[in-house]
Amino acid sequence: MSNSVSLMVNDSVQGQQKSYLVNSLPDPPVGEKGCSLRTKQRIDLLLLALEALELGASEKMLAAAKEIGIQDVIKHRVGLWSLRRTNPWRRSHARRILKVKEAKALVALAGMRSRELTLDIRKLLLAEQKLREKGLPIESEFHLSEYLERFRAHFRSRMNPRRARVAAYNANDQDLNELALFLLNQLLFCTGTAGLQRLWMSLFDGEVA
Repeated sequence: MSNSVSLMVNDSVQGQQKSYLVNSLPDPPVGEKGCSLRTKQRIDLLLLALEALELGASEKMLAAAKEIGIQDVIKHRVGLWSLRRTNPWRRSHARRILKVKEAKALVALAGMRSRELTLDIRKLLLAEQKLREKGLPIESEFHLSEYLERFRAHFRSRMNPRRARVAAYNANDQDLNELALFLLNQLLFCTGTAGLQRLWMSLFDGEVA
């Protein structure tokens, strides 16, 4: 009996800690209009970088959504895909509002997966730093090269080449590599103290109610 009570208490505490990822994100000044096109695009790209970091990323995101307790927002793979399609750069772009509640769920998801992958992210960024210091191509390190290659492949297969900015990225591997590394730094940033909250608010910089 006491063991059962103890397990229930532990589960409750863990649930509260995980739900904090969502509850700690303040409401941005966007009102009922939902997230801007820029915010939608940035959130989806962060998740794209996570997909490039590990195989089976989508399944792990869905598992993380259950752990955080956001199944009411992200119920399944189709639900996750539907939210990400609000990115205006997507080939399959869906013209719909991305509600603040939905955006919070996606960012919390990115934050949790980033924390799980912190060591891998740090290793890749350290490899990049060492290569740049030595004046070597950033693709000289196997794992970093693998991440960059997967990111480029994901970006080119999923983003609409008729969008001017997407076309510009597609034309140059170096630009796509720099975008992939920028996103990697963003993911690492959100693993630090209050990093997720600061990243969240940065997604709405310049917006007014």
